[in-house]
Amino acid sequence: MSIRERLSGNEASAIAMKQINPDVVAAFPITPSTEIPQYFSSFVNNGTVDTEFVAVESEHSAMSACIGAQAAGARAMTATSSNGLSLMWEMIYIASSTRLPIVMSLVNRAVSGPLNIHNDHSDAMGVRDSGWIMLFSENNQEAYDNLLMAHRIAENSNVMLPLMVCQDGFITSHSIENIDLLEDDKVRDFVGTYKPEHYLLNRKEPIAVGPLDLQGYLFEHKYGQSQAMKNAKKVILDVAKDFENLTGRKYSFFEEYRLEDAEIAIICMNSTAGTTKDVVDNLREKGIKAGLLKIRVFRPFPAEEIAKAICHVKAVAVLDKADSLNAAGGPLFTDVTSAMYLNDCKVPTVNYIYGIGGRDTTTKEITSVFTDLEDIVRSNTVTNPYRYLGVRVEK
Repeated sequence: MSIRERLSGNEASAIAMKQINPDVVAAFPITPSTEIPQYFSSFVNNGTVDTEFVAVESEHSAMSACIGAQAAGARAMTATSSNGLSLMWEMIYIASSTRLPIVMSLVNRAVSGPLNIHNDHSDAMGVRDSGWIMLFSENNQEAYDNLLMAHRIAENSNVMLPLMVCQDGFITSHSIENIDLLEDDKVRDFVGTYKPEHYLLNRKEPIAVGPLDLQGYLFEHKYGQSQAMKNAKKVILDVAKDFENLTGRKYSFFEEYRLEDAEIAIICMNSTAGTTKDVVDNLREKGIKAGLLKIRVFRPFPAEEIAKAICHVKAVAVLDKADSLNAAGGPLFTDVTSAMYLNDCKVPTVNYIYGIGGRDTTTKEITSVFTDLEDIVRSNTVTNPYRYLGVRVEK
């Protein structure tokens, strides 16, 4: 029987970490993720967990400590945001290239500069191709649930890749919602014990981790990472099925909200999906067949599955809470359109960059996107695929 609570996203993430009871947590404070290690440190202090908490001098050191711990055979976790993730950048790649299944809670925040402490997805998008599995969370419940599934995915012998669970800074990290928690013993049984095959402290198998890797082998090692990311797709679904059997909560690569018979649809990630669902419901009441595809798994990118899910609609808008600054659309848009092209899904598609630096995105603005999609369907023309939603522009 689940435990009903009222928690912020940060609290929910810290409780998930407490129930997982990792061997090592290394962290450095940065808004808006600071509360996660702060709450967790209280569990360390009162003896609720057995974790070795390492208070380091920077985020680079936090990831370095996690890498050292995981390489030694321990289960390691951390949390960060924005510029903290940027400072980890070197070690983010080392964690994935050495196939260490570290789990990180990433509370999404705009990357400086200029300095901004509010939410967009520029931090996650900056490391989207670093070899980490990336799960996105619409609300506090999903942030909690994704963390409970994270180790089962990352530590699978066919995967062995680090994983980050993303949630929107302040929007979910500091907002309090009703949430269903699992009992501690059920979490322990579900997550299981970490049993690495190769690790530095194994006296019977002396190994090196992260040695010099030149022309003779690096290509093959990168290929191995790529294959592991492909393998993660099946593992993600298998773990989600086990989690559904335990909790009744169903997860997949994405959520299709009133999409089955939709004629126009939005694709987005994280908390914006909640606003979009409200708009979809209102439009449905008016007879407009609107729908939503909410991405949960961004890496590995479920290209074929996304194309199949949206290929029946008449027009699609992809919402990006980060701009690639490439004059050709945001990162989610380029992945979606690539997936559509390669899977022969010929649906008119537009991109909207929105919410940069925490700019509010209202139901009125989401409604305007659906209105634009109706215009595209009527005219059968996309005049400008690269658009901005809610930006103030001089005329």
